[in-house]
This record gives sequence, structure tokens and C-alpha cells, in this order.
Amino acid sequence: MVHKTIITCAVTGNLTTRDQHPDLPATPQEIADACLEAAEAGAAIAHIHVRDPETAKPSMEIGLYEDVVRLIRQKNTDLILNLTTGPGGRFVPSDDDPSVAGPGTTILPPEKRVEHIARIRPDICTLDFNTMNSGAQVVINTPRNVRVMAEVIRDSGVKPELELFDTGDIVMANDFLKAGHIEGPAMCSLVTGVKYGLPSTPDAMSMASRMLQPGTVWTGFGVGRWAFPMLVQAWLLGGHVRIGMEDTVYIGKGKRTKGNGELTARARDFIEKLGGEIATAGEARQMLGLQQ
Repeated sequence: MVHKTIITCAVTGNLTTRDQHPDLPATPQEIADACLEAAEAGAAIAHIHVRDPETAKPSMEIGLYEDVVRLIRQKNTDLILNLTTGPGGRFVPSDDDPSVAGPGTTILPPEKRVEHIARIRPDICTLDFNTMNSGAQVVINTPRNVRVMAEVIRDSGVKPELELFDTGDIVMANDFLKAGHIEGPAMCSLVTGVKYGLPSTPDAMSMASRMLQPGTVWTGFGVGRWAFPMLVQAWLLGGHVRIGMEDTVYIGKGKRTKGNGELTARARDFIEKLGGEIATAGEARQMLGLQQ
């Protein structure tokens, strides 16, 4: 049986700005259109963050998620929707007292970070396992908070995609699976290229993939200039792939992309030229054990 490759398109993310790309999707209509465009180009999964429609800054407003999902489902009922739960874990220590949160802190109770998942019940949602430096800030996902979020996700009937940024994250995820906090087989993403996490190298991705439990369905990707090289590396190692304006705003060296559809089409072209086949949304649902 031919191993088909699932393409995930991460259309806008949490950190990419309109200074980096003036056409970054921000309104619900723009984000929905980007997901539909990626689906037309071959993506089986759309990974979705929402933005404030006026400022294009990151948001966790439930109504915005509902609008995006509704707009997509009006035109496409097959595309697998993967909503983020990442925002709400960032801590910025104040200059005067590092024990006190400073401007830019987004720390929320774990229940609030998955409130939209319980209400909307998408096909998939992310579940971050990283506690790490992020620039001058810190991302915090304690075992207790991740467990609380995992319980809400499970009770909502949603499949979690475990986001793994370093080797310790993988060990923690494996512990969660062994303890039954998450049902296997797991769906995981290996994130490379975030500074102080896994580097975007073949060795790092290969090592990380070998640490996953047998039967894990995994996607590998890199950020920035390494987005396409690590996409190919993930495919060579037998994983699935991810691309999108969350990960890179460039289609080539110094050339901004036209959008998520172009990025997805390039990913598909790479895989097919290497002899691979792309999974449709329906095939991806079967591979992931999701409802049709």
C-alpha cells in the first residue's frame, strides 16, 4: 500500500505580522478564504489561529473562531479543521520584579485556552507540550495545565495534535500516553527551527521521530528559511508535512509568497516530484481515525 502524505496548511499563526507580509490573513473571511485556497491546492488539514479583524493582532475570541469555521463549512465540508490552543501560555517578566507578569504576558487558566474547543468541537486541535524560552519571553505549559487541557479536549470528542518543540516535550508526551491522559495512537507535530528548541537539521528531526511511540502519526516542519527543506526531510523520514504563512512568508529566497495556496501547491509539487502521493481530506480522515 502506498503511503500517502497529508499536507497541513497553517494559514496565519500567532507571531507572523503584516509587517512581514501585508497580505497576511486576519479577518474571518480572509482566514477562511486562505483555508479554502489551501484545500484547493492539496491541503487536507487547515491549522487555524484567529486575529483581531481591525489590528491583525492575535486573538482568542471565540466568536471569531465560530465565524471562520462557519465560512469554511459553507463551501467545504471535507477539509479537516485544526484549531490552535497555543495562545495563553506566554509569560513576560517585568523589569522591576521578574516574579510579576509584565506587558505582553498572555497567561490564561488552562480551561480558558480550550474554551473554544469545547464549544466548536473541531476535528482536531493542537496541544502544546513546550515550556521554553521564546525570545526574551517564556512559554509555559506545565504538566498539570496540559493535563487539564487534554481532559477538556478528550471530553469534547476532539483529537489532539501534540506539538513537540524539543526532546523533553516528547518524553512528557510519551508519559501522558502511558498514563492514559491521551488516547493513542497519537498524532504529533515535530516543530523545528524555533530558537532554543529542536534545530532545523536532518539529525534533529530524525532523532525526534525515533523517540515517538510506535504507531504515532506525525508531521514534521521547520520555520523561516528552513520551511521547505524540513518539509522534504519530514517526507523522507516517512512523516507528513506542514507549510503556510505561519511558518514562512516566502516562496523563494527574497520573494514573498502570493499566499497559502501557492505555498501548499509548492509543497505538493515537491512531494509528487519525489514520487509521493498526496492524501485527500477523506483519505486523511481515515488515516487519522476521524469521522467522515
